Amino acid sequence: MSQVKQRQGSRRRSKSTKAGLSREARLLLLIGIPIILVAIVLIALYRGTQPVSQVTDESRLIRPDSPSLGAADAPVTIVEFLDPECESCRAAFPAVKQILEEYSGRVQLVVRYFPLHTNSVLAATATEAAGQQGKYWEMQELLFTRQTEWGEQRTPQTDRFINYAQELGLDIDQFTAALDDSAVFEKIERDRQDGIALGVDGTPTFFINGRLVEPLSYDTIISMIEDGLAQ
Repeated sequence: MSQVKQRQGSRRRSKSTKAGLSREARLLLLIGIPIILVAIVLIALYRGTQPVSQVTDESRLIRPDSPSLGAADAPVTIVEFLDPECESCRAAFPAVKQILEEYSGRVQLVVRYFPLHTNSVLAATATEAAGQQGKYWEMQELLFTRQTEWGEQRTPQTDRFINYAQELGLDIDQFTAALDDSAVFEKIERDRQDGIALGVDGTPTFFINGRLVEPLSYDTIISMIEDGLAQ
């Protein structure tokens, strides 16, 4: 009989303990939920004040001597880190050209170099050399459209680039002299170092009004352009 009473007393104590825990749990929830909600709001406000994919050093994004195409006062500036020998850059070239045509007067393109292949530096030098004679963009397009002729070669493609310069009607003596210009090499290396500082690790990499285009797609580029025009 005494054992039965002990079990009943034990049950009553268990129920009392569970009730106490239940009350404590409800109290913790009542206190905790407002704190959690406040924390969520503060985090959201903090994130809202942070720039999205903002470049930390604008001075490294565009240099005074960086090749540019389009209106200098355009509300949207696209900076492309490219490699003339990069197949993905070649694939992106028609889309970039189309964007410049569709957004004429509203978008400016700035080119930076990020060489990654055997003939990348030489090809970039060829565009700079052609630019000294007013044919920068023509040489860039020629290098992309003929990339299968010279790309992925283990030997310098100097003779082929000289042939391209002849096609464009350039002064060959001036062009070949520019191919050996140390100032051009320094410019290309400076671009590469700027790219590294900005987090560039492949080509093509695009920035629109200082923001990294990520994920990289045509739709993302168009969306960011439209955002820039709307501001």
